[in-house]
Amino acid sequence: MMRLFDTHSHIHDKDFDADRDAIIGRAEHDGLIGIITLGVTAENSERALALSRRHSLVWAAAGVHPHDAAEATDGDLDALEAIARDPRVVAVGEIGLDFYRNLSPRDRQTAVFRRQLDTSARVGKPVAVHARDAHDEMLPLLESWSRAMGGRLPDGRPLGVMHYFSADAALAAAYLKLGFMISVHTSVTHPKAAMLAEVVRETPLQYLVLETDSPYGAPQRFRGKRNEPAYVAEASTRVAELKGVPVETVADTTTNNALRLFGIPPSASPSTAKGASA
Repeated sequence: MMRLFDTHSHIHDKDFDADRDAIIGRAEHDGLIGIITLGVTAENSERALALSRRHSLVWAAAGVHPHDAAEATDGDLDALEAIARDPRVVAVGEIGLDFYRNLSPRDRQTAVFRRQLDTSARVGKPVAVHARDAHDEMLPLLESWSRAMGGRLPDGRPLGVMHYFSADAALAAAYLKLGFMISVHTSVTHPKAAMLAEVVRETPLQYLVLETDSPYGAPQRFRGKRNEPAYVAEASTRVAELKGVPVETVADTTTNNALRLFGIPPSASPSTAKGASA
């Protein structure tokens, strides 16, 4: 069976309250060896961490989403940094800028984002970056941070991943040079995903990871339904088609990329450690 990894989900949220264990079980049955569930506020990140402690398949990330930046206090950001130090937390995220919806003032989004980049530097964990209609502002911010970090985390890992990447191949290449990976969402299967398809064709496989962003953005075969981690296989199949390589190669390479990026040893996956964590 193929080894797959969903690098971005929100399965700790209420959308999965009725059948969360079944969803996680189905993902493991379908070959997933890891799922990251990402917080969007301090309280929400605590729930992500709690879920990761109950299921060995699940890892957590802690962060304030740009939509929630306006309400984030300094105390919240301090709390998030403490959460981010937990061994079950493998990233600082979901963080970033969203100038499409502008649910928080732009200057506050930027300030909260900068503070969380500082958190990443202090805890030595990668960032999961949300950037929607904000790359003109995001790129120089990350250029500056990358220079300060020497283009890598202190242990040599990439600085982070550009989540649900929605810009063009040239911008993807720019982020690669700064020390970031590119996340290919299950929307790559949609008929109108021509720009993302070009990103996949142009970006070396060694810099790609896969995600579902569950419950959002189900792949074409399940369009209109709730997305779930098991559907990351749909992205793997489409990436293989676009690159003209076996799907097993895509699954194995993107999974190894995820394990390296998030500092998860292969021995920590349920393939060798079945059942729930304490």
